[in-house]
Amino acid sequence: MSMWKRFSSNIGAMVGVLLLLTVIFIAIFAPLLFSHDPWQMVQRPFLAPFTMQALPLGTDTLGRDVAAQLAYGARVSLLVGLVSTLVALLIGVPLGALAGFYGGYVDEGAMRFTEFFQTIPNFALAIVLVAIFEPTLASITLAIAIVSWPPVARLVRAEVMSVRKREFVDAATLAGLSKPRILVRQVLPNTVSPIIVMASLMVATAILLESSLSFLGLGDPNAMSWGYMIGAARTVIRSSWWLSFFPGIAIVITVLALNLIGEGLNDALNPHLSRKGKA
Repeated sequence: MSMWKRFSSNIGAMVGVLLLLTVIFIAIFAPLLFSHDPWQMVQRPFLAPFTMQALPLGTDTLGRDVAAQLAYGARVSLLVGLVSTLVALLIGVPLGALAGFYGGYVDEGAMRFTEFFQTIPNFALAIVLVAIFEPTLASITLAIAIVSWPPVARLVRAEVMSVRKREFVDAATLAGLSKPRILVRQVLPNTVSPIIVMASLMVATAILLESSLSFLGLGDPNAMSWGYMIGAARTVIRSSWWLSFFPGIAIVITVLALNLIGEGLNDALNPHLSRKGKA
């Protein structure tokens, strides 16, 4: 059975794909779905949801459309999640590959450097980094990437150390291939599966981190985000429940979708481990 067939037979994974595609569709076509800006006042403040057809999710404390804010907030969350994960992979994968393949002083130095970033809790380090620089989407994305790459490096190191002991690597060495070429052509392609699974889960973690930073007021003041919406509504949570409920549900749905996809990819790319778990 091919990887795609195993993945598509996983009901949870397909539900995750459907949910994520819905969020992506809303994010991409937000300007077409909503003609007005999410920062624009369109009605009286604290308009309850489902009372006006034009404003199905009501308005916030300043009379802005909550539905439009959710749609544009999806853009920020997905952008930060995807870009920060890509940057973390660009840092962690080469570092972990070099450490695992060459070993010795290279491994020792790379792991000590990695441990330096792991001594401080991720969220605390992200807060410090964003507080040092001006809170913008670029600085938030970079901060999340910096706190996200150490687990990637450790995973890739372990996978490379396992793969480099296999027979085809010895055969490539006897054939006269250089070590860098063996690493890039023979070893790294055999570590792609766990990296893909981890990347899908990292996007979900990055979305949660961005929402938490925005909730604390460390988000980009010029970008609408789900965390900002919840943070702005925390003082009126009892009287205007929908202002924090809808962005909270959006975060839950997106993170749940990514986790379901990650589990589906893990089962599809590692069928033997999946069967052992079920047994």
